[in-house]
Amino acid sequence: MPYRKQTSTAATLLASAVLFAASPTTPILANTCNDLDGIRLQVLGSGGPIADDARASSAYLVWIDGQSRVMVDAGGGAFLRFGEAGAVFSELDIIAISHFHTDHSADLVTLLKTGFFSPRQRPLAVSGPDAGGPFPSLVDYLDSNIGKGNAYGYLSGYLDGSGGLVKLLPTTIDPSSRDMITVFESDDGEFELTATGVPHGIVPAIAYRLQIEDRHIVFASDQNGNDDSFIDFARDADVLVMHMVVPEDAAGAMRALHAPPSRIGEIAAAAGAGRLVLSHFMARSLASMEENIQRVRQEFAGEIIVAADLMCLAID
Repeated sequence: MPYRKQTSTAATLLASAVLFAASPTTPILANTCNDLDGIRLQVLGSGGPIADDARASSAYLVWIDGQSRVMVDAGGGAFLRFGEAGAVFSELDIIAISHFHTDHSADLVTLLKTGFFSPRQRPLAVSGPDAGGPFPSLVDYLDSNIGKGNAYGYLSGYLDGSGGLVKLLPTTIDPSSRDMITVFESDDGEFELTATGVPHGIVPAIAYRLQIEDRHIVFASDQNGNDDSFIDFARDADVLVMHMVVPEDAAGAMRALHAPPSRIGEIAAAAGAGRLVLSHFMARSLASMEENIQRVRQEFAGEIIVAADLMCLAID
């Protein structure tokens, strides 16, 4: 396989994030979100589905005044990064899954097992897409994994709150809808999570927008960028997280699934994003990183940050 030689170390990845930031004053810190007040976005996983890039798969964590409150996606390796970040299961208000590719959802069950050892008493919200094609709905996904008699049925208490486990409160989102759908509002009124469907080939996929006071973080998820309604959904985001998976000349199935760099730049510019965080890399995309960044920059004049695992970004 030609891409194995492109594997990067974690230190190199964090260095690359600083290298491609548009401003030398970009507040990028490593593994310190849990010690800081204010609003922080932490990248738990900046990689993809191939084990060739020294990165965990897609996962993001939003901290509010030192508490790990919102998690978006839980791809392979997120379980490890969650612990390394100092995150706390009992602090989570919601885990929001964008779609059911393994590199976005495989570690959800391992995180739930962590919860068995947590003092948490209150229910945990979880969200994800409805069924489509060969992919299950959120409810079916949970049942097939942790339902009684199924793969990890010993965790079935999460479905009804029995066996000393907290009850999951699932919210299923229609991936065909382009409306802004309210998914979750925190009990303290501090934040609101909304969602919309995005095109990702035949895969039902969801983008999320998190509003905390007057700050907005948008997670674009995997998408091909062909639906302009997402631009309105992402309008004026302080931080827009987009996945740069394929090169500019991508075609066929790759292009049906993912937006090329120029389209990412066009979307960020049209939405008026304050900062653009690029993520979801594999060795093959890391190999053409500089070229891809330049294609994005031809369309988007704002600040560009290249994600690395455990990167902590100040939002306020």
